[in-house]
Amino acid sequence: MNCQPGAAILPGPILGSPFSCIRFSKRFTIEIGRRAIHGKNIKMNWSMWRYLPVFLLLAGETAHADALWPQFRGPEGQGHADATGLPLTWSEQEGVRWKTAIPGRGWSSPVVAENKVWLTTATIQPASEVRRNAQVAGSIVAQALEVAELITLWVVELDLQSGKQLRKIKLFDVDAPQAIHKLNSYASPTPVYEAGRLYCHFGTNGTACLEISSGNILWQKRYALDHRVGPGSSPVVYKDLLILTCDGADEQYIIALDRQNGEPVWKKDRPPILSDDPESRKAFSTPLLINAAGKEQLVIPGAQWFVSYDPATGDEIWRVDHGKGFSNVPRPVFDGRLVFLCSGFTTGQLWAVRPDGHGDVTETHTEWVKKGQIPTMPSPLVVGDRIYTISDGGIAKCFNANTGDVLWKERMPGKYSASPMCADGKTYYCSHEGMTTVIAPGDEYRELAKNELAGQIMASPVVVEDELLLRSDTHLYRISDMVGQDFNPGS
Repeated sequence: MNCQPGAAILPGPILGSPFSCIRFSKRFTIEIGRRAIHGKNIKMNWSMWRYLPVFLLLAGETAHADALWPQFRGPEGQGHADATGLPLTWSEQEGVRWKTAIPGRGWSSPVVAENKVWLTTATIQPASEVRRNAQVAGSIVAQALEVAELITLWVVELDLQSGKQLRKIKLFDVDAPQAIHKLNSYASPTPVYEAGRLYCHFGTNGTACLEISSGNILWQKRYALDHRVGPGSSPVVYKDLLILTCDGADEQYIIALDRQNGEPVWKKDRPPILSDDPESRKAFSTPLLINAAGKEQLVIPGAQWFVSYDPATGDEIWRVDHGKGFSNVPRPVFDGRLVFLCSGFTTGQLWAVRPDGHGDVTETHTEWVKKGQIPTMPSPLVVGDRIYTISDGGIAKCFNANTGDVLWKERMPGKYSASPMCADGKTYYCSHEGMTTVIAPGDEYRELAKNELAGQIMASPVVVEDELLLRSDTHLYRISDMVGQDFNPGS
């Protein structure tokens, strides 16, 4: 028989048994012949029970694999999950498997592995009026800045199944930190998980490597940088390297650290930027690893330039001059042929670039450029031959990926910073106001549901098994389409 995605085929002599195919999720499925049995109240005869140890072993292994969400925007970094049966509707009163208060504040997304959830957060001691005035003096966004006297940066560990807080580990104390924009947080970059370790990055305020099993901090590093409005770029793991994007107002470079000890392996300056204005030189985008024309590439948007690097050495492969854009936040996406990148503030453009060139490929490898309601914070989402975007102000668009033609445009209520996510034939868009709009991908706008939670959502959504993790400014929610005696809404 044909097993669906997420199914496990039983090995050896088991293949001839009644358990010919098993699919696992929180609502496990056993297929016996052509009959599927769902749920927890299953009656099995002796011939079925003798295979239970194998069933339990495979269930544990499959659940572990399905739950892994190791970095910003998921396994491939592009906002996709293979899960099916994801929830469509929920509220504070229904569809909440658990809800856990998170101390402090942070806009980083959750990271999930080993049946645990990790989030970074910051607790803040507000600054005196004297310090605040000194920090914001001369800033063009003075009224939008938040100033702290002291911040403490943490990683919080939760049990995936119950939502219970297991550990809260202090990573850094920072006296007199740089001011941040009120839309930002001191814990906005999402951690990355790899092989039993968690790498937590807070921009200029520090980078730390945590051993998951013990909770021990293996190493800590700090690289001074003037973010002007706080950190934003998340780290990326490539083989034995942890790669950080350091696009400050003062200097702009990419640095790769040895994952074992945090020591620098390579460091590369960004291309020269024409503008002398420090505000126009900063950027906050997270790199995307791709394989194009048989070569691994690390694609990183920045002020004026989109640049591709060899992730092993930091050597530049190609660059595109996108003009006067800066403060780029969206992570690029790749459809296997074209890379799609956002140029940031001032210009607000979506670019489609062929990644098979060398040197300055602005004139030779740009397929198309579009402007108008292009996001400066949420990342694009590529699904098949379509590109979906949501502007900061709530204008959703669908583009033909090959031509850049707009297939539809629709206003969604609210403001947006979180990047959209696609799974199970649904796309999810989370607003600052706590509303998640669910849309069916396609050439026409088709809204499936609107779901509201209390609080502000700026962290991007995460898929675990066939459920969602949504982080608000105060809580982490596990959202399900099943609520019953095994569920624990509220805490």
